[in-house]
Amino acid sequence: MFKGEVVSIHVAGKAGMPLEARSQVAAIAGRGLEGDRYFEGTGYWSKNAEVDREVTLIEIEAIDALAQEKKIELPPGAARRNLVTRGVPLNHLVGQEFQVGVVRLHGTRLCEPCQYLESLTAHGVLAGLMHRGGLRAKIIAGGAIQVGDVIAIAD
Repeated sequence: MFKGEVVSIHVAGKAGMPLEARSQVAAIAGRGLEGDRYFEGTGYWSKNAEVDREVTLIEIEAIDALAQEKKIELPPGAARRNLVTRGVPLNHLVGQEFQVGVVRLHGTRLCEPCQYLESLTAHGVLAGLMHRGGLRAKIIAGGAIQVGDVIAIAD
């Protein structure tokens, strides 16, 4: 078992815009995070309805490894994921329900990096985050997510 936490929260109102840090955000089942581009339907991948993008998560450990191994320093929001976590093995949460504070999420699939992410950040991000680019999740039960919220497997 693990017990992790939310390190930071990020949303962007439109595709390609820098993500803004928030101390808290409303998670709405079936929609996503209030104020985010995918909640609004204005994300780069919004037209591809086959993939859930209600919430995306990435481990701070992956961002730190990118800096150490590839010498690419990314501020947490530049990874373009909504929630940055610490102490959470995100790859193991595919197909699992888990809690982020009072919000219940279901891990739907890995959030592998793509060429679009690399075009918005730096050369080498695609290779550096391969298989550790995060997790996509669907909101099962909404509520407020706050920095510092505990993340754990759902009971």
